[in-house]
Amino acid sequence: MKAVILAAGYGTRLQRDVENDTTGRFKHLLGIAKPLLPVGHCALISHWIKAMTATGSVDTIFVVTNALYFEAFQTWAQDFPNVKIVSDGTSTNEGRLGAVACLQLAIKHFSVEDHVIVVGGDTLFKEDFSLLKFTGRFSELQAKDSDANLVLSYQCKEEDTSKYGILEVDEDLRVSCMKEKPRPSDTQSRKACPCFYLFSKGSLPLLDVFLLEKKNAPIEQRDAPGTFLSWLILRKPVYVHEISGRFDVGNLPSYIECDQYFKDRVQDITVYLH
Repeated sequence: MKAVILAAGYGTRLQRDVENDTTGRFKHLLGIAKPLLPVGHCALISHWIKAMTATGSVDTIFVVTNALYFEAFQTWAQDFPNVKIVSDGTSTNEGRLGAVACLQLAIKHFSVEDHVIVVGGDTLFKEDFSLLKFTGRFSELQAKDSDANLVLSYQCKEEDTSKYGILEVDEDLRVSCMKEKPRPSDTQSRKACPCFYLFSKGSLPLLDVFLLEKKNAPIEQRDAPGTFLSWLILRKPVYVHEISGRFDVGNLPSYIECDQYFKDRVQDITVYLH
């Protein structure tokens, strides 16, 4: 199994917050890519590398970044022999390829022909998440259907449905549809879907089909990885694995919360292994 970590974003909201922070406490974060931010005892992205390596379920991890942060990621990756870095070639947020195109880039650049865990580079989970249980559940699904894919979900507050992609599922936890940022009255589901997917190798060729269909569409229709997931649900079986919650480091307050949580609650990588 392989993993692709999507790390080509520019973190414009967070950088703006740091620049505007009058306390000066976070000046050291200026110019640092979100996945490389210190969270707890190591960089945010390092939590995933260490956990994936320790489980043995992932043999190679590909990180897609941009030209602006490429050198920083290359330096960071020197500590991880199973990590390979590729740049999407962009240098501004306005010129970004979008997350789905970045995933396609990694698949093609490294000639991936395997199941792939896809992780948002600004995402971490609470300590009840188990990488071993997640991959184990995927193996169970694969034994029944080699086309099966697996994604995470957690219960969000009713008033927060309009912030997320919301999954509707049947009694077998198979996803029937994904509603993008619906009003609470638009769906009875409160299953929010973070960017952490396990795509079967048979689903990966559909990235080409999706991006060909969207080639003339605005960047917003192919930027967020959930746009591909929503499209895939209509074509391949997608199932849900439930967790209690996540951290999405988008701005300074969310970074502070995540960093403090990992300092207080998470002391080592075994948090994601049980």
